[in-house]
Order: sequence, then structure tokens, then C-alpha cells
Amino acid sequence: MLVKVFSSSVFGIDATTITIEVNLSNGINFFLVGLPDNAVKESQQRIRAAFKNNDLHFPGKEITINMAPADIRKEGSVFDLPIAIGVLAVSEQLPSESLEGYVLAGELSLDGELRPLRGALPVVLRAKQEGFKRVILPVQNAQEASIVEGIEVFGAQTIRQVVDHFKGREALTVEQSNHDWKRPIDSEAIDFSDVKGQFNSKRAFEIAASGGHNIILVGPPGAGKSMLAKRLPGILPSMTLDEALETTKIHSVAGRLKHAGGLVSQRPFRKPHHTISDIGLIGGGTFPQPGEISLAHNGVLFLDELPEYKRTVLEVMRQPIEDRVVTISRAKFSVDFPASFMLVAAMNPCPCGYFNHPDKECTCGPGIVQRYMSRISGPLMDRIDLHVQVSPVSFDELTDQPKAEGSEVIRDRVEDARKIQSERFVHSPDVFCNAQMSKREIEKYCAVDETTRGILKQAMERMGLSARAFDRILKVSRTIADMENAPNILKNHVVEAIQYRGLDKYN
Repeated sequence: MLVKVFSSSVFGIDATTITIEVNLSNGINFFLVGLPDNAVKESQQRIRAAFKNNDLHFPGKEITINMAPADIRKEGSVFDLPIAIGVLAVSEQLPSESLEGYVLAGELSLDGELRPLRGALPVVLRAKQEGFKRVILPVQNAQEASIVEGIEVFGAQTIRQVVDHFKGREALTVEQSNHDWKRPIDSEAIDFSDVKGQFNSKRAFEIAASGGHNIILVGPPGAGKSMLAKRLPGILPSMTLDEALETTKIHSVAGRLKHAGGLVSQRPFRKPHHTISDIGLIGGGTFPQPGEISLAHNGVLFLDELPEYKRTVLEVMRQPIEDRVVTISRAKFSVDFPASFMLVAAMNPCPCGYFNHPDKECTCGPGIVQRYMSRISGPLMDRIDLHVQVSPVSFDELTDQPKAEGSEVIRDRVEDARKIQSERFVHSPDVFCNAQMSKREIEKYCAVDETTRGILKQAMERMGLSARAFDRILKVSRTIADMENAPNILKNHVVEAIQYRGLDKYN
């Protein structure tokens, strides 16, 4: 007798449907084929114990289980539940016709409880795409998976509940999503109104948010660099449903969903420590997992004390910053993880931190400042659009009573600028903001007159700017023009954008 049960395997951030074929014949052996890893091979022992502890019968015959397609490596313990249900159905303890249209996934404990899995959202999205009508998952994953409309999601605590469901004794309840992905940003979150002074830096952050540009802050300790960076997500536009789904998929696969299901509806803010490894930043491992730059997808990656990161760690970011995707390659396969993030970096101007400080004397010797700044390679610095010098806040600014402009007000202006860009790039499916423009879009949307062209030429010659820096100046200029609702880039827009390339002289 042959029974087919359907499950799913997550590869990268997407899932692949796996057909589990269970055949029962005369004999006493147990065969598991289809390129399973050790965790899948050990499922027999977990299933036997779960059956015994739940008064279920494990057939004493030859059982052959094939996991198709056979050329895809099956990893993890999520196949425990579908294999167990397949064994029960093939031994006629369950009606096999009741399994039609279902996808099952979940790890079994020895007492028959279902343990949560990673990547529940990709599993349900793939099931819906391939026409399945129902999915049974561990109850801890049900709320997360219920986001997907058009497919029924059931959450089960034990294998006994799943058996009773298929036997028609006590049906599982369809999980109803209680998550509003459009919920507003928390009003009690950190706000730009808390930042005293720093008007030039706030202006730079508004430009960065309006165009999706990378930004680096250079200033003495205590000037407010980290304070500014942490408030950037609060002025970014709200995520679209597609962005929220893609971001949630990444966090689901990485096992980083902090709440009991639901979408990641607010833009991520990732702040890895400077001791992070290459793999920790870009992702990888024996079974590739997303790194910090993928967890920051559609959000912000904040690297504080930038020169303290290993040079090799910083250099691996160069390609993802340009391509907005990370490709993890192995001998027999490769995995792509999205990595469209805004990079915010912060650093001191020298080892002691007080170079060019108005009140404190720098104790660094000759050449030390140059060597310290040179820890950040020219190619990486070239990929950062806005270079901002952050000055210490004066006593008068700190004690100023009137509150500064709040994040909500700034966010409204940012969203107005992004609407202009959305209309501009409506026929460019891979471009969502000015920072993502290709050379062709730059030529089309960033034209300047002869006077402005002369200013750009003079800046390139004096500052030794590269072709990439030239393009990024034009992108920032286009964003400043959008903030003023100006159809064309004007001289003052370019002049302001050039002012944000002040650190190129150090590299």
C-alpha cells in the first residue's frame, strides 16, 4: 500500500514542497531515502516514542519512505509530523483520503508534542502558490502563518490532536490572524524631538530617509551620533504589505520573530557589535542562514565605532550595498538572501576622539588621524552617499526649553518625497527610491545645466572624487530637489550634496 503526504523544506527564504511517499510491505525494515540529513534520519526514533506514548501503533512491517524530489537535501526535524501521519495512514489507522489538500510540518517530541519550526511563513506561501487548501503546523507557528489569506492554517499542540482531526473526532480550529500590519509606529518610541541642536545632522538624516541613502557620522564622543541613528527608523516611510511579508520571511527563517506570530510591520533596526564575524554579518554556515545585513532588509543597519570592525568584515559589505542581495555559494548549491538596507555608520575622527574639537585638545600624534581614518577603505567610503561631521552640542542648546521637531512631522515630509519617487519609478520594478537608481535612470532623471555641470567638474577635480561618488552626488541632489518638489536639479541642490562628500579626502 502507498500513501502520499505533503510537507515543505525551506531553502534560503523560500520553501519547496516535498512529497513524502510511504510504502508498506512484508518485512521488518525501515528505509528512509531521498537525500535526508541526520536529523531526518533520526525521525524514526522520535516517531516510535511518540506513538508509544500516545497509544498509537507503529506497524511491524517493512516501511519505505521516499522524500521527493530526491536531488534536494532534506534538512531538520520538520518532517517528523508528515512522516508520522504517513505511517498511520499507510497502516490504515487514518483514512488516507482525509490527507488530500494538506501540507504538514513540525518536529515531534518523545511525548508527542509538536515543537515550533523556522520558516513557517515561507511554507504557507509556497503551499498557497501550489494550490493546497490547508496547512497543519505547531500551534506556536499558527499565528505567524495565518497572515497568508486564501489558505486555512491549523495549529496543533500534539500528534494526538492531528490524528483526531483526520479521524473526524475533534477538528482543529482554523487560526484567525489578529495582526494589523498597518498599525502605526509606537508613539512612545524614541523621537527626533529628543535631540537637542544638531540641525545640520538632522537635515542630513531627512535627506537620507527621503532618498534611501547611506550615511556616515563622524564626531567626538557624546556628540549624539548613536542617538541620531536610533531615531532614523521613526522617520522612514511605513512599510508596504509586500515589504512586510518579505521582511517577515527573513526573520521567520532566521528564527528571530520576537512576537507570537504576525508581520514585522515596523522597519528593522539592526546594531551588530564590532566583534561580529564575516558570516554573522552577511550570513552563511553549513546550512546557510541570513546574516545581519539580511535581517536589516527594508530597514537600517547601524555600525557604531566603524573603524573597530575587522577590515575583512567591512569589505564583504561592498557588493551587497550595490546589488542589494547576498549570494552564499557552496560547492553544490547557492542561496540568495535579500539585503536592501540603509547603512548608517558612526565613528570618532581619531583614536582619542577629539580631533578638531572646539574645546578639547587632540592627543593623537602626526599621521595617526590619517591612519585611523584609513581603516575604512576608499571603496567602502565611496558607497556611502552622505558624510556628516557631527559637532558637540553646546550648553545653550542642551538647556533650550522648546522641543525640537518631532519624528512624525519629519516622516510626513519624507513620505511626500517618496511619493514623487514612486511615481517616477513606476515602470522600474527594481527601483523604489533615488539611492537605487542605475546609470540609465541617473542620466534620465538627474540632468543638470551647464553652470551646475561646471560646479560638479570643479568639485571632482579638487576633491579627487570617483565616478561612483559623482553618481551618488547626483542621486542626493535629486533627493534634495524632490524634498522641495522641484522638477529639475538646481545649483543649490548640487552644492548641498557636494558638502556631504567631505570625508573623501581621507581615503
